[in-house]
Amino acid sequence: MGDDATGTAAAERGLSGAAVEVAQFEEEAPSLLRRVQQFFHHYPTTIPFIILLLAAVVFTFVTKGKFLGALNLSLILAQVTIIGILGTAQTLVIITAGIDLSVGAIMVLSSIIMGKLAVDFGVPVPIAFAAGILTGFACGLVNGLLITLLRLPPFIVTLGTWSIFAALITLVSQSATIRAQSLDQFAPFLKLLGSRIPIGGGAFLMYGSIVMLAAAALVWYLLSRTAFGRHVYAIGDDPNAARLSGIQVPWTLIKVYSLAGLLCGVAGWILIGRVGAVSPLGNQTANLDAITAVVIGGTSLFGGRGSIVGTLFGALIVGVFDSGLSLTGVDPLWRQLTVGALIIVAVSIDQWIRRVSA
Repeated sequence: MGDDATGTAAAERGLSGAAVEVAQFEEEAPSLLRRVQQFFHHYPTTIPFIILLLAAVVFTFVTKGKFLGALNLSLILAQVTIIGILGTAQTLVIITAGIDLSVGAIMVLSSIIMGKLAVDFGVPVPIAFAAGILTGFACGLVNGLLITLLRLPPFIVTLGTWSIFAALITLVSQSATIRAQSLDQFAPFLKLLGSRIPIGGGAFLMYGSIVMLAAAALVWYLLSRTAFGRHVYAIGDDPNAARLSGIQVPWTLIKVYSLAGLLCGVAGWILIGRVGAVSPLGNQTANLDAITAVVIGGTSLFGGRGSIVGTLFGALIVGVFDSGLSLTGVDPLWRQLTVGALIIVAVSIDQWIRRVSA
């Protein structure tokens, strides 16, 4: 009897060991495709960086080196300055699974307030400047309050406020442009960020670009190094879970939209310097370009994932394609086609990563 029990136990151990061996044998290493998906899931900024690098190499080859000229690279950075700062504001919002269709209108309205107060009404420039920045903040605050208090979708709210802000632009400006001569006479400070710092070899750095990089660095710090940033990502990932974990979702969203509006106010100041005037028609494609930069930069439209660095890469990609296609003499319509294709590819990759990688 004892021998039978011992034999049975040994047999069970043998079967058990065989099962473990089979299980270990069947556990295969992840495929190359799976590893690539996991890598992009953990490092999504890699995708826009690769696209940017490949575009630079192709345009350098096609233009026989003209693309890498010091002056051309400086012009690209100056060109994407406004897209970069609006994209930074938009990134904050999209990470929460929202969207702000009014960022371009807020920017222009802020610039109009600055110019009208300083030039037409004789308000001291520091006060006019502060009023313009606070206009951006107030517009963002209105968006945040409407979204949280009325519990309306961000798309609907910001579509409505975009129309309201656009109407205010026309009413306040009376469809008139404040020209560079008037700014030079009454408010030269408002044009400051359009000034250039010579670097050498034809290269330059615009003051506005420095402000854009500083703003992006600040938002990057907030998102990656503070509790506020963790709350923003948590809300975008799952607002109900964030609420159950003790995060004050409405208050966080109000802060997000207010900060985005404040950044748009700063963008209005940069816009005055970049254009050299205060125009109600300034940079009408800014809103679409900002969303494009965010999406191409790897920020998920479904919320919970994204980075400021990726958005800056996305803005540079837009600028690189603009400059490269211009240097090659290609019809500007091809730029629209290319950027549109990049948006579709970027969203498709995002879906692929979200669906397969865990």
